[in-house]
Amino acid sequence: MRKPIRKAAVIGSGVMGSAIAAHLANVGISCLLLDIVPRQLTETEIEKGYTAEHPAVRNRLATAAIANLRKTSPAPLYDDDFASRITPGNLEDHLELIGEADWVIEAVVENLDVKRELLGRVERHWKPGTIVSSNTSGISINRMAEGRSEAFRRCFLGTHFFNPPRYMPLLELIPGASTDPELVKTFRVFCERVLGKTVVIAKDTPNFIANRIGTYGLLVTLREMTERGLTVEEADAVTGPAMGRPKSATFRTLDLVGLDTFLFVADNVHANVTDAEERAIFKAPDALKAMVAQGRLGEKSGQGFYWKRKGAGGSEIWSLDLKTMEYRPSRKVSSGSLEAAKLAKGARARLNALLSGGDRYAEFAWNVLKRVLVYSAEKIGEIADDIRAVDEAMKGGFNWELGPFETWDAIGLVRSAKKMEEEGLRVPAWVKDWIAQGNESFYKKENGTLYFASSSGYARDERPPERISLRDLKEQNRVVKSNAGASLIDLGDGVACLEFHSPNNAIGEDILSMISQSVEEVNRNFRGLVIANEGRNFCVGANLMLLLMEAQDEEWEEIDDIIRLFQNTMLKLKRCEKPVVAAPHRMTLGGGVEVCLPADQVIASAETYYGLVETGVGLIPAGGGCKELALRASRQAALAEADLQPYLNRYFELIGMAKVSTSGHDARKLGYLKPTDRVVVNPGYAIHEAKQAVLRLADGGYEPIAEERIRVAGAEGKAVLQLAAIGMRESGWISDHDLLIAKKLAHVLAGGDAPAGALVTEQYMLDLEREAFLSLCGEPKTRQRMQHMLAKGKPLRN
Repeated sequence: MRKPIRKAAVIGSGVMGSAIAAHLANVGISCLLLDIVPRQLTETEIEKGYTAEHPAVRNRLATAAIANLRKTSPAPLYDDDFASRITPGNLEDHLELIGEADWVIEAVVENLDVKRELLGRVERHWKPGTIVSSNTSGISINRMAEGRSEAFRRCFLGTHFFNPPRYMPLLELIPGASTDPELVKTFRVFCERVLGKTVVIAKDTPNFIANRIGTYGLLVTLREMTERGLTVEEADAVTGPAMGRPKSATFRTLDLVGLDTFLFVADNVHANVTDAEERAIFKAPDALKAMVAQGRLGEKSGQGFYWKRKGAGGSEIWSLDLKTMEYRPSRKVSSGSLEAAKLAKGARARLNALLSGGDRYAEFAWNVLKRVLVYSAEKIGEIADDIRAVDEAMKGGFNWELGPFETWDAIGLVRSAKKMEEEGLRVPAWVKDWIAQGNESFYKKENGTLYFASSSGYARDERPPERISLRDLKEQNRVVKSNAGASLIDLGDGVACLEFHSPNNAIGEDILSMISQSVEEVNRNFRGLVIANEGRNFCVGANLMLLLMEAQDEEWEEIDDIIRLFQNTMLKLKRCEKPVVAAPHRMTLGGGVEVCLPADQVIASAETYYGLVETGVGLIPAGGGCKELALRASRQAALAEADLQPYLNRYFELIGMAKVSTSGHDARKLGYLKPTDRVVVNPGYAIHEAKQAVLRLADGGYEPIAEERIRVAGAEGKAVLQLAAIGMRESGWISDHDLLIAKKLAHVLAGGDAPAGALVTEQYMLDLEREAFLSLCGEPKTRQRMQHMLAKGKPLRN
């Protein structure tokens, strides 16, 4: 059995090397970060009297890289404190320390000779059996391993992390010809479970899977738009969400990646493939080469295909005219096909609406798409052995909503393949044979998912038991109850899952009704309840549009009823007779947090952005959020036998400043999560982990949460909180309306005008919440904030 990976060494402290080290630190792996010894002293080092032999000088590059991790945006660390898990060093003094590592990662410059020479040095200190990998975006793993021993080559492979490693889910593993297959198998499981990655096995070919197909698609798009005379912004309007691609589409993606980086990747394929037709496609256009030569590299240089500049009215986005190579103001793009795509729901529907639009944008989309689909099919067997690897690579590495073969199914495999051939495109023989056998898709649902495996037929997509799919369970008729906003699904083993599926998973009456019904059902027939979903975000809060409409119509009784229903439903959830575990992910805001607070335990995904943000729209939490944090402060003060006020101050600041965590770990640091709550790195495993938590609680003799009395700070504590808010107003940090909101929040959290130290009921605190919420709904400036958030998607300071 292979030794667990607890220590790692990363060689190369550049952007990728340091970011990989950061992600290893994120998951609890201690890491040695090595780089070369600088040859010259800095002015600061000279002033300090250092010599070239001083450790601070010799370790400078790695030390600086670790320090930069705390400043980089987006943050590579879940928590800045995790940087302490990384130890800086240098290749001359500390290379022998790699013998203590369980995994050594080479992440130096993309140069075959440099990597070969370094691997030779690594082997001299290498401990037999230790995994060694090269982080490369396309250099041959087999050529890198030339000259190394057989034992070393058995433990050597490629690990292509996508940048930034914390956020990009894809990890391509590239075994060499001699890599031990068992090592690949166990290492893949480690990368999925511990690093939280979507792992695909790629073949040792130029640029592997995602960069090979992604680069091809970008170059095809550039050529097609040039031939058709489309502008940069027109091409991006078509090749973004309308085609199931990210908002950065084609040219914003190139600007983000860096045009010099993209040129290097394209040249790598051009130099290493033998097919003349393919080489021609990967020959970078002259315009792209000229831009790189001129230093127009994209976002990192300030100019690329787009240029963000200051104008008379503030920041303006200008785009490059490829005919004149000059910038001009970006123009809004619209057409029938694009508008139809916007109105369609889901990637499949959007794509079909775009392609059937009948205008020049629809034709452009089809001409790009058909070439990418055919190219992807041509590369099966060369870059990867099965279609799933290609689809997962493009979704995880380029943020496509559908992989190439899922896309082909979505637009109709048989019909579209026929159309391609009619238009003179050569559809690969294996695709035509597959269709000739009577197959109409590459994937199909049949007690799970089946996929094209070979000409002999489909194979079953066997998921590890830890990857629970609510979609699959629904297809297996495991839905217990359902309405427009939510469903209760049987997870097996006596555990049910409450899934939200309203637009943006915003909480409305339908979701509250299903929560109430779910508690009743679980009390009767299940051992416990998981609250989780597979939406883009867990929950963005309550239905703000409904609240605004009622406030504008001055329907105060309606708003009171809405808030009472929310509060009573959360109380019912808290009093559930069986254990409840919430598994939030990504945006979990306002009411989404208030759904999690009554749970016995929270299993948060590492990428969870968690916060009570109601003050941003001129309100305060009123679904139990204030009450629950006041209760938490009361408990913490009692446990520590300490003054209540400091604990209350912390939560007042948290809610008043609408603080949102930058990760699941940060949510714990801020105080939103309890010490007993957990963070899971791979979001695909979160539902399984939540289910196991329910079973542990049930097996441990679960006792429902009894009603507690809350010790409040009262009028004296309220005065302390309000005084702090007044100080912020006088310093110009907050507006008059912010001060009004803060005073009402202080009133609620402190328990109103009750005597200091009084014990009050949860319902007393809920009544305070509701009264404050209603009074704020009557404020014109609050309604302005609500309207601005709905229109602009960001808070208004008024």
